[in-house]
Amino acid sequence: MPLHFEARQSSSLPIEVHGITPDLLREKSVAEIEKLEILQGNRRLPLAELFVVKGTAAEQVHRWSGTLTNVHWLGAKMKSGRIEVTGGIGRHVGSELRGGEIHIHGSVSDWLGAELHGGLIHVRGSAGDSVGSAYRGNTKGMTRGTIIVGGNAGHEPGHSLRRGLIYIAGNIGDMAGLNMLAGTILVGGKAGLRHGAGMRRGTIVFLGSQAPPLLPTFRRGCRFQPGVFPLLAAQLRQAQAPFSEESMAAAFDLYHGDLLEGGRGEILVRATNH
Repeated sequence: MPLHFEARQSSSLPIEVHGITPDLLREKSVAEIEKLEILQGNRRLPLAELFVVKGTAAEQVHRWSGTLTNVHWLGAKMKSGRIEVTGGIGRHVGSELRGGEIHIHGSVSDWLGAELHGGLIHVRGSAGDSVGSAYRGNTKGMTRGTIIVGGNAGHEPGHSLRRGLIYIAGNIGDMAGLNMLAGTILVGGKAGLRHGAGMRRGTIVFLGSQAPPLLPTFRRGCRFQPGVFPLLAAQLRQAQAPFSEESMAAAFDLYHGDLLEGGRGEILVRATNH
C-alpha cells in the first residue's frame, strides 16, 4: 500500500518538504513520519500539522494530494522510489534527483528538475522557468535522466545542460539551451528568442510548425532526416509522452552554433517550417 500525504488546508506561506522522499522514509512507521519536521515560512513544524499521513512507506511509493501549490522541494535529491502528485505543486520539484520517478498530474512552478542527476520526471501539465537548469552561479545543470512536460514551459529550459533529455510538448519562452554543454532538448510547440546562446555542444530540436528566429551566430548546414529520431521517438513512447509521430519523421534543417563558442552545437528546425 502506498504512503499518502494529503494537505490539511491551503497555505499562504511556502512549505518546504526536504527529505520527505521514498528512499529516506522506507523503514519508518507512519508515527515516525508524522513527527518529521518541515518548514512553513520560517517555522519548523511536525509534518502531521500540515498533512494527513496514511499507508505504508515500505513500497517506496508516495502519493500527494490536496492544495500543494505552495509546497516546494518535493522529491529533492531522491535516489529511488516513485512520487505521484494530483494537482498543481510549487518550485524545485525533483531538484538534484538521482533516481526513481516523479509523476505530476497537474502543473508545476519554476526550477523543475534543476540540476537533475538521473531518474524520470513526467509533468502532465505545464512548467515554469528553468526546467532542468543550473542554479544561479553554478556551471552544471542537468547531467543525466529525463524530464517530460506535457504542456508549456517558461524561459531557459536546459540552462547549462550537460547530458540527458528534456522534452516539452507545448510552447516555451526564451533562451532554451543557454550555455548548453551536451544533451538533447526537444520542443513540440512555439518558441521565443535567443535559443542556444553560448551552447558548446548538444542538440536542440524544434518539432513545431512555426520555426523560432535563430541567433546570427548559427550557420545552416544541410537538410536531412536524423537517424537518431526513431530512437528518441521510442524513448518518448515508453515514457508515455505526447508527441507527433509525423513531426519526428519529417526532414529537418540543421544549424551549427554557437559560432562564438566553437560551433559544435546543433539546432534542428523542422523543414516544413519554411
